[in-house]
Amino acid sequence: MIRFRPAAALAAASVLLAVQPPASAHAAMQWAVYDAAGHVQNVIQAARALEQINNQIQSLQNEATMLVNDARNLASLPYSSLQTLQGQVERTRGLLAEAQTLAYDVQAIETAFDSRYGDIRVSTSERDLIDRARARWNTSVAGFEDAMRLQAGVVQGLGATQDEMGRLVGVSQNATGALQAAQAGNQLLALQSSQLVELTALLAAQGRATALDAADRAAARADAEARFRRFMGEREQ
Repeated sequence: MIRFRPAAALAAASVLLAVQPPASAHAAMQWAVYDAAGHVQNVIQAARALEQINNQIQSLQNEATMLVNDARNLASLPYSSLQTLQGQVERTRGLLAEAQTLAYDVQAIETAFDSRYGDIRVSTSERDLIDRARARWNTSVAGFEDAMRLQAGVVQGLGATQDEMGRLVGVSQNATGALQAAQAGNQLLALQSSQLVELTALLAAQGRATALDAADRAAARADAEARFRRFMGEREQ
């Protein structure tokens, strides 16, 4: 039989402890094990969260861009030609209102035609015929003068109209939004309308002068016919 020696037992225990670590050391080694599957899952979740954040940031940027565009579209045009255009129209109306002798009034025209351009009686005196002819002549001359004054006023306003058109075109080209572009277009249409007003007034003045001259010639023929009938001794029927 082999006897158990204390020294040998101590040596054997030392070897066993060196080969097999204690329980606390074994637990520490288990915590240090790398979990690859869990790491991949964490990375995927982080990537998805980052993608959602990027989408939210892009959405906010799009909304900010829309708000900026809406603000531009709602911005009012910093220029208005309304006062200038109204001044031009008022000036043209003033020239029309200054019509001499026979104004643009239906009742006044009817009264004038009854007394100066209407039928004449054979018994009308020569003096009355002369006065009637002189009144018609003065009216015709005044009509042509009014037309020429209105023409001069329109021509003098062409420079201001051209300058206003240039300013409106420049403003429309620099428009930053839909509202500014629409307002610039409306003002250009208003400028065109004012030009049409001036053209209409000019045509009215020219037509008035031409009509007065034609009426004067017709009345002169009626006066000549009355003189001839009186010379021939005709009497009123």
